[in-house]
Amino acid sequence: MTMMDTDQRIHDRLQELAGEIERLTDQEGIQPTQIPSLSLIRNSEVTNAIHMIYEPAICLVAQGRKQVMLGQESYEYGPLDYFLVSVDLPISGQVIEADRDHPYLAVRLALDPAQILEMVQETELQAAAAPAKRALCVSRTDLGLTDAILRLVRLLETPDHIEVLAPLLIREILYRIWQDQQGDILRQLAVTGSSTSRVAGVIKHIKQYYDQPLRVEELAAAGSMSSSSLHRYFKEVTGMSPLQYQKQVRLQEARRLLLSEAADAAEVGYRVGYESPSQFSREYARLFGLPPISDMKRLRECPVVI
Repeated sequence: MTMMDTDQRIHDRLQELAGEIERLTDQEGIQPTQIPSLSLIRNSEVTNAIHMIYEPAICLVAQGRKQVMLGQESYEYGPLDYFLVSVDLPISGQVIEADRDHPYLAVRLALDPAQILEMVQETELQAAAAPAKRALCVSRTDLGLTDAILRLVRLLETPDHIEVLAPLLIREILYRIWQDQQGDILRQLAVTGSSTSRVAGVIKHIKQYYDQPLRVEELAAAGSMSSSSLHRYFKEVTGMSPLQYQKQVRLQEARRLLLSEAADAAEVGYRVGYESPSQFSREYARLFGLPPISDMKRLRECPVVI
């Protein structure tokens, strides 16, 4: 089979996947399904940048295009690409190609490190330690992976079979990513003591104590690494320093609180760890484009669909 034939078959599968997503979604944004780790995404127009902590997942686009930013790094993906994140990362994403006739349609499958480890243990796959690398990538999909994801989505049509067949299909998807050229990102989660797994421990600590001052010794202990290795590994995996990561978590939590509670900006800033209201307002505007009060006004007038 030639590469052109393979690409055509992948394209055909993606068109089938787009049709399934359109049929199964009745509103904009991310929609959960009867398979707990599987979500379907639909956006009928280009969106503004949406900030979130993106948890480990694979996203396959069936139609349209999206751009994500990790710090100053930009990643763009569309049909024939999949987007993979292996640790919790603060990113911003926006749909850059979509309209009513051709909406952005995608599948998101949450990745569970425990499932990856179980697959490795039961199949005796080899996962050797490797140098730290960015826990995010855009990679070209192949026919096997696209077909497995399509079959998982089609399983929603027969709910009685989900309990038995969904775990098998998810394992196939994990296996196919494992064997891909970007499989190192996944493999490092299964290596005890790898730089990625250690950084994941540091991330968990920062998220739990995001409103407290960072202490290098505590972060290093959380990742079972030396203080000298902490910043190097953290930057290699996440693209930012621990302090920059904490700032993103603080500001995104502040935005959530401002939207969900009747609290003023100074109070929210204090709750997420800022002692200076002016510093909070400055850093908030730098991330979201407007200071807190103006941003809340914009969001309430034009709610963001995620």
